[in-house]
Amino acid sequence: MTASHETNLTVNEEDEKEIIAANLGDKSGETVDDSNEAAEDSPNEIHKLEQWNNPRINMYRYLTTLFCLILMGMNDAAYGALIPYLEVYYNIDYTIISLVFLAPFVGYTLAAFLNNTVHMRFGQLGVATIGPTCKIIAYVVIFLHPPYPVLPVIFMFAGFGNGLEDSAWNAWIGNMENANEILGFLHGAYGLGGAISPLIATAMVTKAHLLWYNFYYLMVGMAVLELIFSVTSFRRATGAVYRAKNPGTHSKEGHSRTREALRNKITWICASFLLCYVGVEVSLGGWLVTFMLKIRHGEPFASGLVVTGFWLGLTLGRVILGFVTGRIGEKLAITGYLLICMGLELCFWLIPNFYSSAVFAGWLGFFLGPLFPAAIVVATKLLPRRLHVSAIGFAAAFGGGGAAVLPFAVGAIAQAKGVQVLQPIALALFVAILALWCTLPGGFRKRGLEESQRKKEEEEIRRGEDVTA
Repeated sequence: MTASHETNLTVNEEDEKEIIAANLGDKSGETVDDSNEAAEDSPNEIHKLEQWNNPRINMYRYLTTLFCLILMGMNDAAYGALIPYLEVYYNIDYTIISLVFLAPFVGYTLAAFLNNTVHMRFGQLGVATIGPTCKIIAYVVIFLHPPYPVLPVIFMFAGFGNGLEDSAWNAWIGNMENANEILGFLHGAYGLGGAISPLIATAMVTKAHLLWYNFYYLMVGMAVLELIFSVTSFRRATGAVYRAKNPGTHSKEGHSRTREALRNKITWICASFLLCYVGVEVSLGGWLVTFMLKIRHGEPFASGLVVTGFWLGLTLGRVILGFVTGRIGEKLAITGYLLICMGLELCFWLIPNFYSSAVFAGWLGFFLGPLFPAAIVVATKLLPRRLHVSAIGFAAAFGGGGAAVLPFAVGAIAQAKGVQVLQPIALALFVAILALWCTLPGGFRKRGLEESQRKKEEEEIRRGEDVTA
């Protein structure tokens, strides 16, 4: 490992052009980096991690990603708040209306496979440009309130933009120092967007007596701001800069590591975990308003406040419990949070009172909050460094597809059995999430994950030495 390669890992923005020249000009250096992948991931190799505010440009970029996640949360939470009004406006049933949840899955899936390719070709600047542009296109069409068949198609664009950003920013920030804490704030921003979106949408419809599509005028303005902030802060994060700073993320033939990442079982465990987690999160957030209206017989505005409380609890949980999770160990902490969530879900389901349901919904969001950031941190601990961008990007984008598939499934079942099916489905998903989490190696010791990965790396090195001998 050369000294210039270590410098690449903590490059300052002012040095990016020089680093590019050094990496592109030194062909022998590229050969060394690509032919010594085992050395890159050696447990004895010291990688100095970037910080959210060092180099200084990271601070502006991190603040931009917070804004991106706020808009992402607003996008996902708006569906649930607007569903009752979409039903009336278009005169359609639960199954058909649930297509607005399912459609973004196509975009998320595409983003999962293209994330690393976009990084290699266009860098983070590509993500910062393509993601907001796709959302602007989607929101402009939506606020024109086209015939309903157009809506699911156009939501695919929003899904692709969100999936690309979700995977990129999680992979980037998950490799920073104090990842639990700063990912907690990042996903807290998502929860904040989820908290304010239903409140704004419900108030516009019930208090200002506006039609549902007026909410998307606001979303267009937010997406335009996102595009400006993103392109400005990531303007120098081109494909050449990305390849120079991350030579291990592509093979010497120039191909991305996505295929290798997909052969690693940790990638699929984390992706399946996030698929179920995001699915239950958005299912609860998306169908709570309808549930509180039809099963708990609440008033429209009060029911909208319940889902706001859920997302607000999610926000606070990600920020506050982010400081707890790493200190007691991700494996043990998330197991505890999931058991608490199961208890709260049972109380929500079995106690038929509007006010108690509102309280349980808020606490449910609080303990659900840290699950996504913790899964990203665990992936960084259990996967070789060269696979982080590909694997975490795929897992985050694939997991985001849960925001589409599972809420659609709830809607389809609710059409036949009633919206009360939301609660037993959510409880079953919690059980599935816990089972997936327990399949991760390392036991429940605080340093179990790191020890498990260290032993695996040492075994791989020994096998390599035996083959060489």
